[in-house]
Amino acid sequence: MTAMVKAEAVHKSFGLVEVLKGIDLEVKTGEVFCLIGPSGSGKSTFLRCINHLEKVNAGRLYVDGELVGYREKGDKLYELKDSEVALQRRDIGMVFQRFNLFPHMTAVENVMEAPVQVKGTSRAQARERARELLEKVGLADKAGSYPAQLSGGQQQRVAIARALAMDPKLMLFDEPTSALDPELVGDVLDVMRDLAESGMTMVVVTHEMGFAREVGDSLVFMDGGVVVESGDPREVLTNPQHERTQAFLSKVL
Repeated sequence: MTAMVKAEAVHKSFGLVEVLKGIDLEVKTGEVFCLIGPSGSGKSTFLRCINHLEKVNAGRLYVDGELVGYREKGDKLYELKDSEVALQRRDIGMVFQRFNLFPHMTAVENVMEAPVQVKGTSRAQARERARELLEKVGLADKAGSYPAQLSGGQQQRVAIARALAMDPKLMLFDEPTSALDPELVGDVLDVMRDLAESGMTMVVVTHEMGFAREVGDSLVFMDGGVVVESGDPREVLTNPQHERTQAFLSKVL
């Protein structure tokens, strides 16, 4: 199986604080890859490096065999132009903790916006596809609603539909359920479960250990900017080998 995401010795600092201290990992095409760990462990920063929302300070990150954010010449890296980075991002969908929907647009308009603006899809075609995607996430009846009229869980499902509208080959989820009321979490996880079953490659930063155990193909526990432990989610969550993993899981399971 080919790697959809490959990280080689990825480092990232904010000022003097080193947040990622040499991350090496591989996400296979078609797998659900879960990142867990305490707050401040670097997992969300790593996720944001995958689509160059954060720039790595050292190391290399590849998506589908292509170096992210840089061009390599000899042994030197040159940063890509914004337009070139935007082209790479077209293939990567991202769902944030806070849904980031446009408040002045209805659900269907939010979903159709990127294909129209970025891909030049006709409005009629984009609207039809947006309606299909809203149906897929269980919100066909909310197409004409504005974000303020939707619950947090519904907004997050619109955000997932919006990311899917660009037909990405990779989906990134940054704690997609942590801002939601507990009773709304299930609907969002159901949509993610369906997406996983359809074969979408997904990298998920999550606190939902049940989801990781049930849906995840691989799991990485990060702490202090390093990968502490990785493996099959059921194995790591049931029988963690490292004491830092054991200490973390004893608090959350």
